[in-house]
Amino acid sequence: MRFTLFFRRLRLLPLLLAGLLLVVSQATAQVVTAPQTMIPSPPQLAATSWILMDANSGRVLVEHNADERLPPASLTKLMTAYLVERELDRGNISPDDLVPISEKAWRTGGSKMFIEVDTQVTVDELLKGIIIVSGNDASVAMAEYLSGGERPFADLMNQHATRLGMHNTNFVNATGLPDEDHYSSARDLALLSQHIINDYPEHYATYAKKQFSYGGIEQPNRNRLLWRDSSVDGLKTGWTEAAGYCLVASAKRDDMRLISVVMGTASEEARAQETQKLLSYGFRYYETLKLYEAGAVLNTPRVWGGDKNELRVGVDRDVFMTVPRARSDELTAKLDIQADLTAPITAGDRVGTMEVRQADEVVGERPLVALEGIEEGGLFKRLFDQVLRFFSNLVGGWFD
Repeated sequence: MRFTLFFRRLRLLPLLLAGLLLVVSQATAQVVTAPQTMIPSPPQLAATSWILMDANSGRVLVEHNADERLPPASLTKLMTAYLVERELDRGNISPDDLVPISEKAWRTGGSKMFIEVDTQVTVDELLKGIIIVSGNDASVAMAEYLSGGERPFADLMNQHATRLGMHNTNFVNATGLPDEDHYSSARDLALLSQHIINDYPEHYATYAKKQFSYGGIEQPNRNRLLWRDSSVDGLKTGWTEAAGYCLVASAKRDDMRLISVVMGTASEEARAQETQKLLSYGFRYYETLKLYEAGAVLNTPRVWGGDKNELRVGVDRDVFMTVPRARSDELTAKLDIQADLTAPITAGDRVGTMEVRQADEVVGERPLVALEGIEEGGLFKRLFDQVLRFFSNLVGGWFD
């Protein structure tokens, strides 16, 4: 069963969607054409690899060598911080927990928060040390606190990388210090950043902080864009000789948030400039539209053998789509809902797919789910529905 929904004037979606009706059709959706915005070719960067992604829709706007496995340097700490945030969110640790500082953590080379051996530092301070000043010592201390050591923590990092769909990533430490078996890709790091922003928004403000002071030593955030562009509010820099200068950045303008990853540039200034090119291109030529809110009822198909005859079907999370500016009138959405839905049905069960197209291009797919549970009806109701379904199928759905 195919349901086609036409979207016109999507800039008025918050007002229109409440009263928008689904039009049932077996034919392909008619596309409404509009004057097209002229979009230039994406910028070419002086970098090894890069990607530009919308944080809400997940659409990739620009990419180059985005799946190449490269040394991530301190971009590794995005995963280290993500796991700390996850444990805080789950209540397994507290911001005020005191973490003992081992000699191994204290001796770790590279960028430092400058914690002292045989002292205790709060989780909150260590997390800031990881995110703002890229402290290798703070990263090792948190790895030991959460997993008993850096190696088991790296194993945990890899398990979560797999869970998040980071297919070209392998971690062997919590810091990003060089190792030939330690690598990631621009796409994987953009995906991880998307989860940092969306999964634990209460912690995200830390990534925008420009300074951090500990033990009387004040250090700046190395992300230069935090000073140059007020829309930029994260995420992380990285550098080693093998990796070059790298930057994962995020910026929000109006209701649109973009994530950029640039790897393998020649200098701190180059990574900032190349990142700015990507962000400017994305904001200038694209827009992100909120099509549906979580829980919106998109259709009520027939259910057989249940204590109700209709099932409320929709999406279980907000649906965003990113499209070229001034071309939103070309969007169409088609709902494919399973035929012959039969009780019992549990709330959250997947019952179909929503496909969104812009002209002839598929720009997004989202699962359709049951927004309520439906129990089996009584014996008489089930028998009656069996007979009704038989004749309905026989004559092409007349009895629906």
